[in-house]
Amino acid sequence: MRFSTLIFDLDGTLLDTLADLHASVNHGLRVHGLPERSVPEVRAFLGNGIHNLIERSVPEGTDSAQLEAVFADFRSHYLEHSLDKTGPYPGILPLLERLHNAGVRMGIVSNKLDPAVQDLNRRFFADFMQVAVGESAGVRRKPYPDSVLEAMRRLGATPDETLYVGDSEVDYATAQAAGIACELVLWGFRDEPELRALGADFYARTPADIWDTVAQ
Repeated sequence: MRFSTLIFDLDGTLLDTLADLHASVNHGLRVHGLPERSVPEVRAFLGNGIHNLIERSVPEGTDSAQLEAVFADFRSHYLEHSLDKTGPYPGILPLLERLHNAGVRMGIVSNKLDPAVQDLNRRFFADFMQVAVGESAGVRRKPYPDSVLEAMRRLGATPDETLYVGDSEVDYATAQAAGIACELVLWGFRDEPELRALGADFYARTPADIWDTVAQ
């Protein structure tokens, strides 16, 4: 096996979370009388933490007090509705089962709130993931490498045996900062030309491509 440890991003990589995030963003905006956002807009805003998602979603010039109020309503709504329409992308569960059976160590690192990461991991991936790390106080979120390095520490992994799998420029920068290889998936929240321009080590058009990368 080329890699014995895989660390996955969550949103846009393992799980299609866009519908639930879009609904919660618009709930927060609607409660405060602000214009709602389209699905493509929310998709483009994702990738660097949920606070940044709300910062990008509110109208330009929104004051900090209203921003924080929208964020609070978004957060409470999302924690209650994060499983309404969310599910793994096609082919993800068979891939994880195959990797697990081959003895590959796996974890999740996400800029999503840690309680939501833990809930989603328990719901969908508990049989496969040994570690799940979300955004929490005192830990710098991606693209800083802190959470990836912590996951590697818990997994007992070294950089040369670890592959990070994500779907955005933030994931690519995170892997670079952590000194590990990166595979970007082409089914997530960024368009293919944007991802190709980054020059990642590997690209996956389907989950089966990730197996090919690991098994070579």
